[in-house]
Amino acid sequence: MNPHARICAVVVTYNRIGQMQKTVTRLLAEPIDNLVVVDNGSSDGSRDLLRACTDPRLELLEMPRNIGGAGGFETGLRHVVARHDPDWIVLMDDDARPEPGCIASFRATDKTGWDAIAAAVFYPDGRICGMNRPVLNPFWHPRIFLRTLVGGGRAAFHLTDRDYDRTVPQPVDGGSFVGLFLARRAVEVAGYPDGRLFVYAEDGLYSLAISGNGGRVGFFPQLRFEHECSTFSADGQFTPIWKVYFYHRNLLLLYRRAAGIWFWPALLAIFPKWVLRGLKQKGERLRFLRLLGWAVRDGLARRVGWTLDDLQQEMRRRDV
Repeated sequence: MNPHARICAVVVTYNRIGQMQKTVTRLLAEPIDNLVVVDNGSSDGSRDLLRACTDPRLELLEMPRNIGGAGGFETGLRHVVARHDPDWIVLMDDDARPEPGCIASFRATDKTGWDAIAAAVFYPDGRICGMNRPVLNPFWHPRIFLRTLVGGGRAAFHLTDRDYDRTVPQPVDGGSFVGLFLARRAVEVAGYPDGRLFVYAEDGLYSLAISGNGGRVGFFPQLRFEHECSTFSADGQFTPIWKVYFYHRNLLLLYRRAAGIWFWPALLAIFPKWVLRGLKQKGERLRFLRLLGWAVRDGLARRVGWTLDDLQQEMRRRDV
């Protein structure tokens, strides 16, 4: 345990000035050494606000265009490692932030032997944020695989509510980029996230690369983050609709990484659920299914070249 370890935070933001301001304020109230904010071409005044900050720990990286969360995290991580060489790096979106005292608690926690640490993430109202639950890869754990196979679904390989009540760390295989702390060795064993993914699943792929390459990832429930996320509307609609493409394409890449030789059989269970979800999209059914088709095409071919501009141009050309 090193109370003098250097801790840097990386935040990726795009046109969410209110959320970003709360996150930056919260982080600068914590005992961090550096805060790097990657701004993906915001036009809502975010850059002016960040430029006006006088705290010397804050560093702003201004991207000329929106390179997505994946591009932002790759850029931010590369910059932090090259410039600051910290002992630990903590990652988060602009709508997520540590609860007060979280970083101080992290400093005081024994982290010996861990290469990455996932925090417990909650909605502001105190509910567990489902999209940020750490995972155990069912294809690496026979008992979990069987539970998933007999109908356990997503809950079979995500941590349960009871895991959040534990008082000791728990080994996991993957976590999200909301409250994920990376040690130096994590970057040594896994490199950097793939910025070409733009958005979605880059954190799952990266954390599985850490554990798959021999790194140790742990869930520390006493470290708490809050997340004000809004990817889906209350009725399950994608907002905006273009997210359908990146979400499903990148999930295919994630499933291939997780499943290995079981990837193709697993698709027999995955595809029907995706099509059914598309049929339930109110007023967006045809657009959803067209975007899903493109996602499946590129995901199976492992093509990750499309940017958001490329996708939107193709959508206009095809009148999607």
